[in-house]
Amino acid sequence: MTTILITGANKGLGHETARRLVAAGHTVYLGARSIERGAAAAAGLGARFVQLDVTDDASVAAAVAVLEADGGLDVLVNNAGIEVRSPKGGIIGAAELTADVMREVFETNVFGLVRVTHAFLPLLERSAAPVVVNVSSGLASLARAGEGYPGVAYPASKTAVNMLTVQFAKAFPLMRVNAVEPGYTATDLNRHEGRQSVEQGAEIIVRMAQLGPDGPTGGYFDAAGALPW
Repeated sequence: MTTILITGANKGLGHETARRLVAAGHTVYLGARSIERGAAAAAGLGARFVQLDVTDDASVAAAVAVLEADGGLDVLVNNAGIEVRSPKGGIIGAAELTADVMREVFETNVFGLVRVTHAFLPLLERSAAPVVVNVSSGLASLARAGEGYPGVAYPASKTAVNMLTVQFAKAFPLMRVNAVEPGYTATDLNRHEGRQSVEQGAEIIVRMAQLGPDGPTGGYFDAAGALPW
């Protein structure tokens, strides 16, 4: 079985992904910013907790040291992500968009992903079958841009995640690096407005986290298959 780290995993899709992978027999590290909430979530699942704030260099470095001391890492699931809404809970469209909103969203969804991936690359490269799963969104697809959702910062951040996925996959051909679209899942991120359960949303994340060396890489997938970029 493999050792798997999931960022932002004390609730929502990350938590359900951790539950499923623990049940499958893997060693799962549940990463979370809050020590109290993360430790409680990990204990409830039979996972291991590691404090991890993807926006903080020292926190990420400390997490790398923990996993290195415990034997390494095979699979990284970059799940941590945020969406910023207006003070009244509305989606921030192009007319209201500011650089500060973009910066806040990108700090977690893009820069945080790069920070964590870069820091854990040495451990992943030691694995016999390294895998990186980047949790993206169907809203990231340029082919589908303009369909419904009026927000800008979140889709733009996930489009950047897709580009990062392709470039990391190209740079590290021995790794399986893919972006996944869980679907519109009811979580805190969207104020539980999503139309499907976390059990349904986690399906593609769990599947891609367990890829073998002959699995696809550099792709963008939902539960039904490949998606248009």
